[in-house]
Formats: sequence, C-alpha cells, structure tokens
Amino acid sequence: MAYSFSDSYAYLQNSSGVTNSSANMKYKKKYNKIKRVIKDIVFENAALCDQVSQMQEKILIVKEERRFLLKKFYQLQAAAEAENQLQVHTPKIQTTGLSPPSATNDATPPGKKSSAKKRSTSEILESLKMNPKVKKSSSSKTKKIVQPIPLDITGRPVFPIVLGGLTVHSLGEVVSDRPDYHTEELIFPVGYCSTRVYGSLKDPEKKCVYTCKILDGGPTPSFEIVADSDLDAPLVGNSASDCHSMLLRHINRAVGIDVVNTKGRGPEFFGFSHPTIQNLIQSSPGTRKCTSYKWSKFEVNRTGEPLVREEENDASLSFDALQRSIVFSKSHMVSVIKEEPTDQLLSNTSATLRDLLMS
Repeated sequence: MAYSFSDSYAYLQNSSGVTNSSANMKYKKKYNKIKRVIKDIVFENAALCDQVSQMQEKILIVKEERRFLLKKFYQLQAAAEAENQLQVHTPKIQTTGLSPPSATNDATPPGKKSSAKKRSTSEILESLKMNPKVKKSSSSKTKKIVQPIPLDITGRPVFPIVLGGLTVHSLGEVVSDRPDYHTEELIFPVGYCSTRVYGSLKDPEKKCVYTCKILDGGPTPSFEIVADSDLDAPLVGNSASDCHSMLLRHINRAVGIDVVNTKGRGPEFFGFSHPTIQNLIQSSPGTRKCTSYKWSKFEVNRTGEPLVREEENDASLSFDALQRSIVFSKSHMVSVIKEEPTDQLLSNTSATLRDLLMS
C-alpha cells in the first residue's frame, strides 16, 4: 500500500509540473508578442515625432519666405503706384497746331535739335522737382510699427504679451458672421482678455490691476472691466469706451476733483487697438470673412529701441500720468484756497477806506 501511494503521488506531481510548464510557455509567448508590439509602437512613435519636427521646421521656413515675399510685394506695389502717379502728373509736349518749320530751322544742324530736346526734358524734370505733385501711396500712410514679441517653435506668440503697462493674456476668437463684432478699423474677438495697472476706484493714488474682457453678448459684443479690489462690481458696457468712461468718472468722484478727462479711450485701455495686438488679431483665423474690416499694413520695429507711445503721458491710460495729474490738481486747488483770504482782506481794507472817505 505504501508503494502504491508513493507512485500515485509522484504521478500527480509530474502531471501538475507538466501543466504548469505548458501554461508558463503559453504566457511567455504572449509576453514576447506584447513586448514586440510595444517595441514597434515605440519606434513608430519616434519616427512620427521626427516627422512632426521636420514638418514644423518646413512650416517655419515657408512662413519666413511668405513674409519676405509679402514685404517685397508691398515694396513693388508702392513703387508701381509712385510711378503711375509720376506718369499722370508728367506734362505732355503738344505737337498739334505747330507752324511748319521755316528755312532757318531747316538750316540748323541736327546737333542743336537734339540739344534743344535735351533742354526741354531737363526743364520738365526741374519743374517736377520744384512742384512735386506726386502723392505718397496710401500704403505708407496706413503702415503701423509693430513691436517684436517672443514666439514659440511653431511661430505662435508666447502669452502673456507685456507691452508697457498693458498685459494681454488671450486674443480670443474672431466672430465673422455678426457685423457688430468688427468695424473698418478694429476687430472685437470674443474671449479677448488683458490686464492694465491703473489707479484704484476707492483710492486712485494706489495701484490696482484691471481685467478687461470682450464677451459674447449675442448680436453685439459685451465689454467688461473688473478691478481686482472690487470683483463683485464689474463695469459693463456696449462698447469699450463706455466702460472706460465709467471708470474715469469713478476716479474723479474718488479724488473729489476732475483730474482726468472722462472721454473714454476704450480700445487703447483694453489694448486691442495697439499695433502689435491688432496685427496678431488680424492674422487670426476668420478675419478674411469680416466684410467691413479694412486691412492695415504693419512693419516690425527693427531698430531695437523701445517705442514711446503717447498713451504713456495720458492720464486716462497711464498710472504714472494719473498721479502727476492728481498732484498738479491738488497743488493748484491749495494755491486757490490760500489766495482766497488775501482777496477777502483786500476787499475789507478797501471797504474800510471807502467808509472813512465818505465820513
């Protein structure tokens, strides 16, 4: 009995070992297959990444070529327009109604005739120089200087874009199917967001960050200015200038005197009229479908010197200019108050002298 029990135990152990080894071989084959698939996917992913980087480099090269060709096209267009204007204003020599040449004219040598012709053309050129009527092309008038901004490897701007006291966080999306979302000069993209440092609503002598947004208001855009010191009281209007005008009225009310003109300059305060931002918005998808918008021409500032804009000296846009206006207005008010007792004293003295003379 002992012998038969040991034999059966050995048989069971051998059979279980065979089944375990077959199962291990099965899973090992699956593991090797999955390993090969993962390896192939890794290689394919690396190849796709290389292809994407090559395509991005090609796109950057094509963009640079497009910019160069566009700049060359504008130069040639301006030269062609100037040449057309020159041809229009060049006086033509009339040949009709001239008397037939006399014998004396026939006797003149041909050299003198050519010199006379040369003198006539030189006189024409001198007259054009003395009275230039050639107007500059309209493209040179509408050109705006753009400040260089950092770009990523795909050529897109890196946010936030800092332009002096203005910081742009998002350009938004151009709405081309509603006519009130653009004019001839400006585009109002929904989702546009910027911030600007300006005087606080409660204490204009302290700095406050204002967030400016363009929202979807249905048929017309909605403009909003929110102060970080009072988030629950946004200034909302149908135009950017209305919001800015409300802000300036609050500033005058907080100071107690008129320190700033309340005529709103909303596009400048929001920043979407800045040439750099306007150029980026104009390059956004959907701008071509804005029927009323007239495209502007921009030129990059390659001098390397920072551009000095007039808004830096405008008290309605710059915090530093606002502080100068507040100091000047308060000092002028103090001088007026100090002068009032002197005038009153002089009037009292003159009245006393008049009474003495009358008595």
